[in-house]
Amino acid sequence: MNTLKRIFLRWEMVLILVLLLVNVFNTLSSPYYLSVTGLLDATRDFMDKSFIVFPMAMIILLGEIDISVGATIALSSVVMGVAYDAGQGIPMVAAILLALIVGTVCGLVNGLILTRFKELSPMIVTLATMTIYRGIAYIILEDQAAGKFPTWFQQFGWGSVGPVPYVLIVFLVLAIIFSILLNRMMLGRRIYAIGSNRTASIYSGIKVDQIRILAYTLAGTMSGLTAIFLTSRMSSTRPNIGYMYELDIISMVVLGGISTSGGKGKLLGALISIFVIGLLKYGLGLNNIDAQILMIVIGLLLIISVITPNLISRYKRWNMVRKSHAASKALT
Repeated sequence: MNTLKRIFLRWEMVLILVLLLVNVFNTLSSPYYLSVTGLLDATRDFMDKSFIVFPMAMIILLGEIDISVGATIALSSVVMGVAYDAGQGIPMVAAILLALIVGTVCGLVNGLILTRFKELSPMIVTLATMTIYRGIAYIILEDQAAGKFPTWFQQFGWGSVGPVPYVLIVFLVLAIIFSILLNRMMLGRRIYAIGSNRTASIYSGIKVDQIRILAYTLAGTMSGLTAIFLTSRMSSTRPNIGYMYELDIISMVVLGGISTSGGKGKLLGALISIFVIGLLKYGLGLNNIDAQILMIVIGLLLIISVITPNLISRYKRWNMVRKSHAASKALT
């Protein structure tokens, strides 16, 4: 009985229940929802941003945050589009590599600033770089669009292996890689240790600054990868591409049960929350429900995700105290 309680009080189990409820609601509210092909196609709309969920989980586990990822997507995409310039610039393959390099450099800059100036808050630093990166994107392209990409480039966003989209395959590969990094390797244990107690980690000999730089750099690289898939799906780029993506990404991580104070939570929860938010948006879209309602629903889910673990912890403490009192009475 106690084992069952521990299983069902885990936040991941709560998220699975929420995911089931989302699917039931969508199925009952729209006759077009329950289709394997439709559901697989729906992943194209939210799976690209999920690439950044993995490094963002690492950053939040460290007790930090990066709100510049949406702007990094924009800058990577704009540089790629302008560099290719409808075939008048560098080859498309080189432009794709350039997008990854730009994203990686943006993330590296965030990490270097934060490790060199430790008194600065990650929120303030990434807010500043968010403004800078998107500002550079506007300077490069102004209010114009860049497009006319080669036909084969559209396969990144729209191609598939059978019914399974490329973007979903890439997501599954990244999920395996990052799960191994966080759950099976020393890096993951050190990230949890830093998030739990940074000072103790420093005195234990953990290279805290190097791990922080790595996490932010990975966030930049994944932002560049997202830019490639998103731009491919849209067939063009503008400086406002990826706008507000950072809120969706952070929402997926926090809803997944990863504590913003650091050191607590599991990547599995974040993976489940990607589908909770993504399929919820898809289902509400099929029912033509206003986007503002969607924001309210996601906001409520975030509040629940923050409150529920605290309630579970209180219940566990109360249960321990109750058992302790019961044992004391039995002895007397």
